[in-house]
Amino acid sequence: MKHILYIIGFLLPLTVFSQENKVLTISDTTLVNRWAYLESNWSYKKGDDINWSDPKFDDSSWTTISSKNLNKPNNKIIGGDNEIVWFRKLIKTDSTFNNPIVLNVSQVGASEIYLDGKLVRTLGKVSSNPEEIETIISWKIVFHLPLEKNKEHLLAIRFVNSQHEYPKYYMNEGLINIQATSLHNILTTDPRLVTPRKEVRNYYNNLYIVLGIVLFMFVLFLCLYIFFKREKINGYFALTSLLYSCFLGTVLLEYKTNVYEFKYDFIISILNVLYPLAVLYCIYKIFNKRIGYFYWGIAVIGILSILSGFLVSSVYTGSIFGVIILFEFLRVSSLSFKSDKIGALIFLLTGVLNLIFWVIYTLNILGYIHLPQLIYYVPFAHVLLPLSIAIYLGYFFGNRSQSLRLNLERVQKLSKEKESILSQQKDTLEQLVKERTLELNQSLDELKTTQSQLIQSEKMASLGELTAGIAHEIQNPLNFVNNFSEVSNELVDEMNEELDKGDLEEVKAISLDIKQNLEKINHHGKRADNIVKGMLQHSRSSSGTKEPTDINALADEYLRLAYHGLRAKDKSFNAELITDFDENMGKVNIVPQDMGRVILNLITNAFYAVNEKANSDIEGYKPTVKITSKRTPLLGGVGGGSQSVQISISDNGNGIPKEIVEKIFQPFFTTKPTGQGTGLGLSMSYDIVTKGHGGKLIVETSENKGTTFIIELPNSTDN
Repeated sequence: MKHILYIIGFLLPLTVFSQENKVLTISDTTLVNRWAYLESNWSYKKGDDINWSDPKFDDSSWTTISSKNLNKPNNKIIGGDNEIVWFRKLIKTDSTFNNPIVLNVSQVGASEIYLDGKLVRTLGKVSSNPEEIETIISWKIVFHLPLEKNKEHLLAIRFVNSQHEYPKYYMNEGLINIQATSLHNILTTDPRLVTPRKEVRNYYNNLYIVLGIVLFMFVLFLCLYIFFKREKINGYFALTSLLYSCFLGTVLLEYKTNVYEFKYDFIISILNVLYPLAVLYCIYKIFNKRIGYFYWGIAVIGILSILSGFLVSSVYTGSIFGVIILFEFLRVSSLSFKSDKIGALIFLLTGVLNLIFWVIYTLNILGYIHLPQLIYYVPFAHVLLPLSIAIYLGYFFGNRSQSLRLNLERVQKLSKEKESILSQQKDTLEQLVKERTLELNQSLDELKTTQSQLIQSEKMASLGELTAGIAHEIQNPLNFVNNFSEVSNELVDEMNEELDKGDLEEVKAISLDIKQNLEKINHHGKRADNIVKGMLQHSRSSSGTKEPTDINALADEYLRLAYHGLRAKDKSFNAELITDFDENMGKVNIVPQDMGRVILNLITNAFYAVNEKANSDIEGYKPTVKITSKRTPLLGGVGGGSQSVQISISDNGNGIPKEIVEKIFQPFFTTKPTGQGTGLGLSMSYDIVTKGHGGKLIVETSENKGTTFIIELPNSTDN
């Protein structure tokens, strides 16, 4: 960047000064509308002595030079790194000069300006101690030189060539040149002028314009990406615009400061590689090109160009990298001409325009053509490639919107045609709907009737399965009744014999035995009666009325009935029955016949599961069915009235496969072979528990380990 500024300075016209001996005389006409280099007849000496600023000091032994860069006459450095050099020159204005003199000292170092031994301006900090030196790049600073009319003055400059370790290409440059003009030129040209180079000022003004354009593109395409994330190209281009904005911002930030800092140049070098690579990446994505060796090779060249900035000027390395990017840009666009003619034309056109501009710009720098204002347009040339992507994306989304609009019009046209057809069919459909509704209502009534019949059939089927168990359970108390009756009859005969003998004590003992037998007969008779009543209650339709019920006894009753019923069908079946009832359960408000059906169904399924696994001849397998009851507190509940009752029925069968667990409570779904299950048992059980009792029926299963069904009844009341 600084090399460009130097080149601009060299292109400015030189002022012609009249000279007498070593005294530079300035007249009123020599600085008309121009800046002039003070380059003739300077005396210099290396070293440092404040007395050298005194006009009386004799400098006749000093070396005389004439050079724009005072510290580098004939391309030979006078003052090296951190070396102090003094420059002296006699200057005066003639009697016709009526405007104050304004100086500009362009330097890479630090200097002090003396006039007749008095310090008039400090640019940076000059010191013999390298650590105290403060370098300043002062090319845009102007200041007044207080010359008296027609009086000879001594202009002395104390300069130190202070350099930084990096980048290497600034080492020993030691730039310092002095230009002069009148205050009138500055005031009439532009009151806000702070630099003698109008071209540079216009260049940076255009940079601000380009920065605004790029920031606008960044915000626009970032918003497009946020709202349409499927279009990733918007995100890529938003990132590209952000990188370019950072590049421009760093350039402008460096322009704003007078103190040279390597960090600015280094950041600019990095961004000058990243944003062209991002532009090229966008082109690859737009044309669906694979990121291959070409792209990664260019990326490696970019990294090397950053590193080479430590050795040679980044202006040159950055220019070479830019040319490579431009040619790859044109190559990819050319290869994509057949697949996307419009896009390729947009990019080829902007690429060719960019190439033409840089060719002309190079010829201008080399002096083959003379276009001093060409530098104004450099920022716009830089933004051509990103701008072409924005133009293409605008065209692409506009074209897509047009296509969507045409499709929408076709859909609307088809919709109108279909509306007329639908209006014609509406009456017909309404009539058909009425007819179908009537048929469906009739079918619904039939389904309800069939459902009731199925439910009753299911009840009778479960009762039929219990028949053998009922017979077994009734047989036990009847056997007790018969046995105790026979024993009592024998005891009566013995009692009569003892009466005949007159042994009243023995008669009393026998009568007590007869009484105990009668009590046992009565107990087993009631037992048989309860079994019969329970089965009658199970077979009849539910009244739906809840009543306090000993749920432990209910579960135990159905466990034995189901077990003996299965044993009556299959003598080889055997299983371990485990009960773990909560002794403090008390009575629970339930519909006994409904809850009995649920428990019976779950127990029957458990026996079926363990029997099925037992028939698989698994070594060491012992069929086990377990019933557990307990009370558990409800969430936030306190006391017995806020407890729930849980009845768990577990088996160690094969378990239920995961893929059908969610289906087991559906009506008519069964895992049993055809003819062995209706698929209504679990469905009715689920409805009884959830709808009839407001509870939950939960299944926990593990394949090859077993299944547990948990009946949870909330808000139960003890009795």
